[in-house]
Amino acid sequence: MKRRVGVLISGRGSNMAALLYAARAPNYPADIVLAVCNQPHAPGIALAAEAGVAVTVIDHRRFGKDRAAHEAAIDAALREARVEIVCLAGYMRLLTPFLVTAWRGHMLNIHPSLLPAFPGLHTHARALAAGVKLHGCTVHLVTDTVDEGPILAQAAVPVLPGDTEASLAARVLMQEHRLFPAALAAFAAGRPGAAASADAALANPLPIAAAVE
Repeated sequence: MKRRVGVLISGRGSNMAALLYAARAPNYPADIVLAVCNQPHAPGIALAAEAGVAVTVIDHRRFGKDRAAHEAAIDAALREARVEIVCLAGYMRLLTPFLVTAWRGHMLNIHPSLLPAFPGLHTHARALAAGVKLHGCTVHLVTDTVDEGPILAQAAVPVLPGDTEASLAARVLMQEHRLFPAALAAFAAGRPGAAASADAALANPLPIAAAVE
């Protein structure tokens, strides 16, 4: 039986689109049943609706500074849709302990760096400033500490001479779109961390251990 997945987005939803495309395969072990967005005008809302996915918009501004109340509304929407796994796909809000605890062990995030290197924001600029030879992306479980949860899968790209933040970000994003569906498939099938599909192998052709000199 396919696992029911809810996706949290804040913007264009390109990683959600990659998950939706992968989930169209009959043998994919997960089904995207709900998209939750905190930005009423995010392009990802239309993308999900066009794919036939239920969309719930929960504008964080309506809750003022009460982040827990906002997350309680998100949690209620996820549970009403009988979601089993939550994927953060460009969700640009720091989570409070409420939602992290409620979905501990069942919430995946994709981060644009080879963790533990460069947690947080502006990862591509920081990678270029640090002079690393490899950069990439990571799918991990969400825990109380930002970008420090158990790593499920990673994909590496070389940092090329003349790379800009934009060119490096575009190359990493291509790998995100391959890695996230592979990692979710492995997790939903009860093989967390395996990501042993052909897509995952192609997504990570380089040795990650060499990412930082």
